Amino acid sequence: MDRIDHFRIFARVVECTSFTRAAETLGLPRSSVSAAVIGLEARLGTRLLHRTTRRVAPTPDGTAFYERCLRLVADVEDAESLFRDGAEGPSGELRIDMPGRIGRLIVAPALGAFLDAYPGMTISLGVSDRPVDLIEESVDCALRVGTVTEPGLVARSIGSLPLINVASPAYLRRHGTPESPADLPAHLAVGYASPAGGRVEPWEWVENGAHRTLPVRARVTANNAEAYIACCLAGLGLIQIPAYDVRAHVERGELVDLMPAHRAAPMPMHLVYSHRRHLSRRLRVFTDWLEALLRRSIAATA
Repeated sequence: MDRIDHFRIFARVVECTSFTRAAETLGLPRSSVSAAVIGLEARLGTRLLHRTTRRVAPTPDGTAFYERCLRLVADVEDAESLFRDGAEGPSGELRIDMPGRIGRLIVAPALGAFLDAYPGMTISLGVSDRPVDLIEESVDCALRVGTVTEPGLVARSIGSLPLINVASPAYLRRHGTPESPADLPAHLAVGYASPAGGRVEPWEWVENGAHRTLPVRARVTANNAEAYIACCLAGLGLIQIPAYDVRAHVERGELVDLMPAHRAAPMPMHLVYSHRRHLSRRLRVFTDWLEALLRRSIAATA
């Protein structure tokens, strides 16, 4: 194990706040991870980590050294890639996270072409409707839909998701078809509770350039996009959803597009990564590919 490997191990321990978790993500024995950090501290002549029974945290010297480690590791990887990658391009593993439906419907079907173009790369694809902690969970990059508020993240805008209003034919036969938001008090919605905080979102639309909201009665609430759509298909109420999410259902007549003149504002999309991480060549290649893929796919449903 060379010195750069020790730098990588130390950086992962800082990010995971745990020797055990760092060892799991690196595929190494915990003893090897601990020995690497102890060796670094001995070589540098300073204590890099505060250790407790529950977690570890960098000392002031450890924080400064962590920032240097990130730059050094990124520089070494980029330098090596100039010769190692050759015509095949960048190599190595990327840990990516994104909302479940985007991952399943758009990204996963297209990944084969990306991996064919870059045979030296591997992708660990996480799909979740909750916002992951990039540092603690050692994620290189995440796709976020909506406003990015977490401190310490660099956000790269990659467009927006148009939303539509839909209901099932069975619901419309039973309750009638709303023509405008003025009809909503007589209708039911499927509630959507944010996975991050549990807040139930109101009905939204843009009117004369102004953002408007209205609470609509709901007899069922979901905190997952799959369940939200399934409840709508079952006739339990109206929903507001990104157009790409239900394009196939609308085309098959399983859902009906409603109130097209009263849609919610498009939701912004961002690729986010920690300001502590330097963009490696492989991450730049992947994020450029992902941005192009999403812009094509979302434009097709706008």
